[in-house]
Amino acid sequence: MNIILLGPPGAGKGTQAKYLISAFGLKQLSTGDMLRAAIEEGSDLGKQVQLIVDSGNLVPDNIMIEMITTRITRTDCKGGFILDGFPRTVLQAETLTEVLSQKKIKIDHVIALDVKLSSLLDRIRNRALETAQEQRRQDDDEETLKHRLNVYKEQTEPILPYYEKLGLLKTIDGMLAPDEVSKEINDVLAE
Repeated sequence: MNIILLGPPGAGKGTQAKYLISAFGLKQLSTGDMLRAAIEEGSDLGKQVQLIVDSGNLVPDNIMIEMITTRITRTDCKGGFILDGFPRTVLQAETLTEVLSQKKIKIDHVIALDVKLSSLLDRIRNRALETAQEQRRQDDDEETLKHRLNVYKEQTEPILPYYEKLGLLKTIDGMLAPDEVSKEINDVLAE
C-alpha cells in the first residue's frame, strides 16, 4: 500500500505517519531525510544536491522526482510507503504520477488532513508554551507557521483537486483527537 499524506504544517501528519508505520509496516519517506541521505552517500546525485543546497536554492523538481523514484524502488519500500512532504505542487504531483506509472508503481491513497487555521495557531502556541526552550522545534513560532501555511495554501493545496479527479483523495477531519484521526484513516484504508 502506497500513501501520500497531505496537510498543512501542524496538522498531525507526523503523528499519523507513525500510526501507519506501526499498523501497516509502511516505510515513511521524508524528502528532507532523502536529501540528507543523498548528500551523505556522496553519489553523483548527492554531490549535485549538495551544490544546490550550499547555494541556498531549492532542489528542482526533476532531481526530487529522481531521488524519490530511486528511493521507492529499494527493498524496504516493497511492503508500501508513505510520502510525507512530497508532492508540494501540481507539477510535482503530475510528474510523480507519470514516473510511477512508467515504473508500474501506483499510489493507493492520498489522505488529506483538514484543519482550521486558528486551531493550528493555537496548537503551535500551546506546544511552544509546553516545551522547554532548548527542545522547541525551529518552526514553533507564530510568524513561521503563518508563512508556512501561506506557502501550503498557495502551492500544495491546489494538488487536492488533482488527486480528487484521479479518485485517490480522501479528506479526514484533522481536528479530531489523534486516535480518532487514526481510526478514520484506518477506515479509509479498509475500503
